[in-house]
Amino acid sequence: MSLKHHDSANNLVDGSIQKSLIRMTTPMIIGMFMLFTFQLVDTWFISFLGTESLTAISFTFPVTFTIMSLAIGMGIGASAVVAKALGSSQFDKAKQAATVINYISFALACLVVAVCWFFMEELFTLMGASEQLLVPIRKYMIVWFPGSILVVCIMSSNSILRGYGDTKTPSILMAAAGLINAIMDPILIFGLGPFPELGIQGAAWATVCAWMAGFGYLLYLLVFKLELVSRSLPTRATLHISGLDMLRIGIPAAGANMMTPLAAGIMTAIAAGFGDTTVAAFGVGARLESIAILIVLAMSSSLPPLISQNYGAGRFDRIEEAYRIAIRFILAWQLIVYLLLALGAGIIAAIFSDDPEVVAAIKLFVWIMPLGYGLQGIIILTNSSLNALHRPLNALYLSIARFFVFYVPLAYLGSLYFGLYGFFAGAVCGNFLMAMISWRTFRRALSGEQQLIETTA
Repeated sequence: MSLKHHDSANNLVDGSIQKSLIRMTTPMIIGMFMLFTFQLVDTWFISFLGTESLTAISFTFPVTFTIMSLAIGMGIGASAVVAKALGSSQFDKAKQAATVINYISFALACLVVAVCWFFMEELFTLMGASEQLLVPIRKYMIVWFPGSILVVCIMSSNSILRGYGDTKTPSILMAAAGLINAIMDPILIFGLGPFPELGIQGAAWATVCAWMAGFGYLLYLLVFKLELVSRSLPTRATLHISGLDMLRIGIPAAGANMMTPLAAGIMTAIAAGFGDTTVAAFGVGARLESIAILIVLAMSSSLPPLISQNYGAGRFDRIEEAYRIAIRFILAWQLIVYLLLALGAGIIAAIFSDDPEVVAAIKLFVWIMPLGYGLQGIIILTNSSLNALHRPLNALYLSIARFFVFYVPLAYLGSLYFGLYGFFAGAVCGNFLMAMISWRTFRRALSGEQQLIETTA
């Protein structure tokens, strides 16, 4: 195991919290920007194929994000277990957990993909897709589904590196994969040079090609170069112990993350009641959201290793400081982002469509929904922090409450009484209420952990 990674891990329980957050978050911003441009770039190129194709790709977002949520959840479990072990100087245990996570992630990805494949048409029909739209949707998903197994393994492996305090390598990898996807998209969608014109299916092939390259590099890096993952199969005892530790956090974390696409599916179904043009606009808005809350997502990946390592070292004062700094920064940053989006709403809408109805709906989305992104940031950072404190069930309960008590119900009620304006405004109100509850929940959880340590000491 690399000494460099030992040093990197130890730095997270010493020195300035603010500098540690900046050092770990900055590379993640670049990497995540490229990662989330996957679907944004796909959406932009597919928009040239017409409104039908744009609507079809919008319907795929909740389903594709379900697989991504599994990957994120497994990664959260791996990062939390590895980082806590490092914080308490249990380096062998960290390597065991890193090895086991790869096998479990692969197995669970295969299972989820198989279920989604079998019920593909039923899923999209339930979301409101017409028989005409099922044709392009199927073309895209029959390529994307098998390839998505790779992204689960990639994101789990990246989380292992982040658990060691290394956010630079995962960021470079995500940036490279995003670049490959951006280059391959026009070539495969429109059939440039010797390549055939594949249309919407070409976007899926471009993404899978990028994932294949990333997976190959990570396999070499973790197994052979850094030796953070064992080349031999884990023993039954190791699989049991490390696997249970990881799954105890990873499964609830995956469940919490899967609330997002499930809610997105319901929101898409509500949007479908306003017509296909609104679905197309909502799909564009959902992809813009990933870019607009980029720093939130980057910090949600860099904050947990910092919290987990200090949790392992018993430094609750540093945990509280890290959480407070993160929340204050995100609220200020997302206010700036909202102002920029609101001013550029017309330009953004024109980039993705020339259909007047789609343009109007995109502009309305941009004027209202980003008002809640700072509040959403509090929710996301709180959930990731709770997972880092090995309290995944708290994070799961908050996610369930957010989507099915506040976010979706208020959006639905708003749509009934105030149309599309109420649909978007209701979602923002839901985020406000949940942000307040999330902040209070973390404070209580941190106080509870500190009292537990003091009692058992």
